[in-house]
Amino acid sequence: MRSKLFRGRTKVVLYKGLPVSKSYFYALRSRAWSARWRQLLQFRIGIVPLPLYCAIFACLGAFLIWGTLPGEISVMFATLAVLGFTCSELGARLPGLRCIGGPVLVTLLLPSCLVHYQWIPADLVRSIGEFWHATQILYLFTAAIVVGSLLSMDRQVLIQGCAKIFIPLAAGSIAAALVGTLTGLAFGRSAYDTFFYLVIPIMAGGLGEGAIPLTFGYAAILQLPQPQLFAQVVPSVVLGNLTAIICAALYHQFGKRYPCYRGEGCGLLMSAPARENNLPPMTMEPLAGAGMVALGFYMIGLLVHQCTAWPAPIVMLCLAVLVKLTRTVSPKLEYGAQMMHHFFCSAVAYPLLFGIGLTLTPWEGLLAAFTLANCVTIIATVLTLTTVGFAVGRWVGLHPVESAVINACHSGMGGIGDMAILTAANSMRLMPFAQLATRIGGALTVILALILLARVG
Repeated sequence: MRSKLFRGRTKVVLYKGLPVSKSYFYALRSRAWSARWRQLLQFRIGIVPLPLYCAIFACLGAFLIWGTLPGEISVMFATLAVLGFTCSELGARLPGLRCIGGPVLVTLLLPSCLVHYQWIPADLVRSIGEFWHATQILYLFTAAIVVGSLLSMDRQVLIQGCAKIFIPLAAGSIAAALVGTLTGLAFGRSAYDTFFYLVIPIMAGGLGEGAIPLTFGYAAILQLPQPQLFAQVVPSVVLGNLTAIICAALYHQFGKRYPCYRGEGCGLLMSAPARENNLPPMTMEPLAGAGMVALGFYMIGLLVHQCTAWPAPIVMLCLAVLVKLTRTVSPKLEYGAQMMHHFFCSAVAYPLLFGIGLTLTPWEGLLAAFTLANCVTIIATVLTLTTVGFAVGRWVGLHPVESAVINACHSGMGGIGDMAILTAANSMRLMPFAQLATRIGGALTVILALILLARVG
C-alpha cells in the first residue's frame, strides 16, 4: 500500500511502512522487477529461457498464420529448437516414460505421429523439410558427435576398458547375433532381414551415433533411400533400449539379493587417470579447432567414399579412433573436442531429433515394424547379450552383474539410453565403460556389418 505525503515540494512515498523519497522508491521497485525478471530467466525449456521461448513461439505462430515462414537457417533452427525442446520436456515429465528414455522417444515419435494425422501445419512441415534436405545438417551433427566423443575420451580408459570388457562384450554380441537371427528364422523371417535390420541396429550404438551412420552406409551400398532404411531400423533401437532397461533393473535386484555377484565398481571400474589440469582457460580456439578436425575428417571420408565406396561417417570414425590411440592430437584440442561434443549434445541433439521424426520417420513404417516376430526377436537378442555378459564376465574374473549391465548398454539408445539403463541398475559409476561399450562397441558393430553387407548385398 502506498500513500503520498507532501512536504513542500518534496514528494515522499511510504515503502514497507517507511517514508522514502519518490526517486528512491522507483529505484527500489526497479531492482525488485529486475530480480523477478532474473528469476524468470532461470526457468528454461531445454536450453531456452522461458521468456525467449514464449517470444519465439509467438513469432512462429504469427508466421504460420500469415503464411510467410522464412526458410533461412536462423529461423529454421530456432523453430526446430523450440519444438524439439518442447517434446523433450514433455517426455521428461511423463510418469514411467521418463525413466526409459522418454525425452528421446517423444521427440522422435511425436512429430512423426502428428504429421501422419495432419495435426501439424502443412507450411511448417514443408519449410522444415525443404531446409532439412537443402542443408543436410545431419552430416554436421554426425561429424561433431562422433569425432568429439572419441577425442574427448581418456586414452587410458579407452585402452584399459577395452582390455577388461572386450571378452564378455564380444562373446555377448556374437551370441546375441546368432540367437537373434535364429529367432527371426523361427518366426519366418529371412536371416538377411533379421540380421541387418533387427539384430545389428540394436547393437549399433543408438540413433545419432549408430542407426544414422549405419543407415547411411546401407543406403550407399544398397542404393536405397536413407529415410526408408532409418524408419525400418528405429523400432529395433527403441525396443532394444526398453528391453535393456528392464534387464538392467532385474540384474540390479539380483545383485541386491546376492551381493557376491555385485562388485560396487571395484572389479570392473578402475580409477581413470586425471585429465591434465594445466590446460589454459577455455577459449574459442580449441573449440573451433576441434570443429575443423571433425569437418576435415568428414571431408577425408567423402574423398575415400568416392574412391572406395566406403561410407564417409565410418571412415571419419576410424580416423578419430586412430588419432586418439596414437596421441596425434594435443590435450588442448581434445579439451575443445569435449566442449564441442557437449555443445552438440545439449543444444543440437533434440532439435535434430525433432527434424528426424518430422522428415525421416514415417509413422506407417514404425507401426508396421512392431510385429510379434520383431518384438520376440529383439527381446531374445538383448536377453542373450546380457546373459552371456553375466556368465562370461564371471569366467574372466569380472563382477557378473556389472559385466551384464555394461553389455546391456551395448543395446542402448546412445548416451541417453546409457543413462536410463545405468539409472535402472543404480550403477551410474559405470558410465565411462557404458560409453565405451556404446561408442566403440557400436562403431565396431557398424563397421563389421557394413563390411559383411558389402560382400553379401
